[in-house]
Amino acid sequence: METVNKTAKVQFFFRPFSPDPGVQMVIFVTFLVMYLTSLSGNATIAVIVHINHSLHTPMYFFLANLAVLEIFYTSSIAPLALANLLSMGKTPVSITGCGTQMFFFVFLGGADCVLLAVMAYDRFVAICYPLRYTLIMSWSLCVEMMVGSLVLGFLLSLPLTILIFHLPFCHNNEIYHFYCDMPAVIRLACGDTHVHRTALYIISFIVLSIPLTLISISYVFIITAILRIRSAEGRHRAFSTCSSHIVVVLLQYGCTSFIYLSPSSSYSPEMGRMVSVVYTFITPILNPLIYSMRNKELKDALRKALRKF
Repeated sequence: METVNKTAKVQFFFRPFSPDPGVQMVIFVTFLVMYLTSLSGNATIAVIVHINHSLHTPMYFFLANLAVLEIFYTSSIAPLALANLLSMGKTPVSITGCGTQMFFFVFLGGADCVLLAVMAYDRFVAICYPLRYTLIMSWSLCVEMMVGSLVLGFLLSLPLTILIFHLPFCHNNEIYHFYCDMPAVIRLACGDTHVHRTALYIISFIVLSIPLTLISISYVFIITAILRIRSAEGRHRAFSTCSSHIVVVLLQYGCTSFIYLSPSSSYSPEMGRMVSVVYTFITPILNPLIYSMRNKELKDALRKALRKF
């Protein structure tokens, strides 16, 4: 009971990137610019798809939902990170607040990974079965797959978050990170964490490896179908609809796999913090840029919208 009471009263603090306030301010401005850029870029994608009827297709439906997910995903991290950068790591977060942030981060990140697999399936059907595309990718199926992504993210996040926050936390309450990331929080526990690390690895493996396997299988069939297209223009058009998705998948899965699937013995807090900046701030910026630059229909819709203003 005494351990439970100690844990309930714990407040976490985040270690500053630098002891120099000037350096912290530079990092704060950088994070703020990245956050606002991510919000504006993803919001633009979502709004453009919503207001342009020519983009009301399954591919853009999933793209708009990915943009909305990225907004919430980054927003679960950025405000607290920015507050701590300004306060030199003196802004406390309760164990409840840390658990809430952890839950939404894993929930939205897991849904993001599943949605990328759904988008790969959409491209597989579009390229391999173009004549049956509208029949297979019905709106009801699209909505069901989108809801399924959210449900899977929720089901994976909730038990893991509950499990980790049943650990006892005693005196060491400085998180070597800029948000409540699971590996960093587990390191602070003053009890046996073997079961928790194993659970984290298993769930991370499920979230990352299964969708990535499905994406890889989809692209084997997609590339085979593209190579069968006789005209160079047709091959180029087919590949251009997939290349942006491939880049986003490599960024997302590469960074998260590095953090969550590496052996715990080789985990470096400093490296973990730096790599996390990529998939929490940089990737959400790159997603709208990659999709808008590689997609002619989206660029045309954006130009038309800008002309109206």
